[in-house]
Amino acid sequence: MIHATPTAPAPLHLAGNGRPRQLRCRVLQSPLAGVSDRIFRGLVRRWAPDALLFTEMVNATSLELGHGLIKVEELASEPGPIGVQLFDHRPAAMADAARRAEAAGAFLIDINMGCPVKKITGKGGGSGLIREPELAVRIVEAVAAAVAIPVTVKTRLGWCGLEPGADRQRAAVDWCLQLQGAGAQLLTLHGRSREQGFKGPADWGAIAAVKRALRIPVVANGDVNSPTDALACLAATGADGVMVGRGTMGAPWLVGQIDAALSGRPVPDTPGALERIALAAEQLRALVEARGDHGLLIARKHMGWTCTGFTGAPQLRHALMRAPTPAAALALLETAASQLG
Repeated sequence: MIHATPTAPAPLHLAGNGRPRQLRCRVLQSPLAGVSDRIFRGLVRRWAPDALLFTEMVNATSLELGHGLIKVEELASEPGPIGVQLFDHRPAAMADAARRAEAAGAFLIDINMGCPVKKITGKGGGSGLIREPELAVRIVEAVAAAVAIPVTVKTRLGWCGLEPGADRQRAAVDWCLQLQGAGAQLLTLHGRSREQGFKGPADWGAIAAVKRALRIPVVANGDVNSPTDALACLAATGADGVMVGRGTMGAPWLVGQIDAALSGRPVPDTPGALERIALAAEQLRALVEARGDHGLLIARKHMGWTCTGFTGAPQLRHALMRAPTPAAALALLETAASQLG
């Protein structure tokens, strides 16, 4: 049993530029490329009705050309707050994309300055902007001036992997102060450098230093994979909330579990084998309905993440990855459920 905090934290208020927002939940679901689509968000929302969720990361150029519209065009019809995370290296393009996202119903605009993937950083986007702070500031200023909703930034401690300590903390504080000065109203900080990627422990001490230095809310990201992790992270960093990312792959209930722990409510049980199998089948059906047979290709990774932790799970995952049709995959799931039941 998780020992939760006795009272729920107060909501976070973000003034925006005329359209204020209020975050009633201190747990954010990270944008995940190829994962956090509308169907996945719907599953997360089942356990976390008030959490701020995000679309997959959207390329400003793609949105400009109409290719990325599918990621934002249904936002207004979804329940709960949903942010749009944008990336690019051109201030004007980012401002235009932000206006489009706002018109589509975005709760807020988040600027990605943390993605470590080479194809993103090589074009000056994501964490590549850490090496160009003047450009990063111009982007935040342009986006903040373009929309009435709040503008936030997700970033990392720095580009290179300085050893944990005073130098890394000073570098992170200097970087984040510039983003705050440019108009960011909330900062999500991943406790690793770009060079580290997702390797090594997250430096919660550096996040704590940034939190002490900034006046805007700071959300901690990195190594938060359970309610216990979240409580420990907030105690160590003093952050205003946590963002969870890869830990939710195959576990859409995690955001809700952490929210319950932080709010003083009973933490929902982790779904058992039959519930996991039912969830995998539900997600498969929804993806096939939305994307046709291509939905099976998308669902394979989700089924692989979800179908774990029970007798026969490895064999089931192996078979699911090779199922030639959605019907064959559903039959495998039904057989596995009947054997367990």
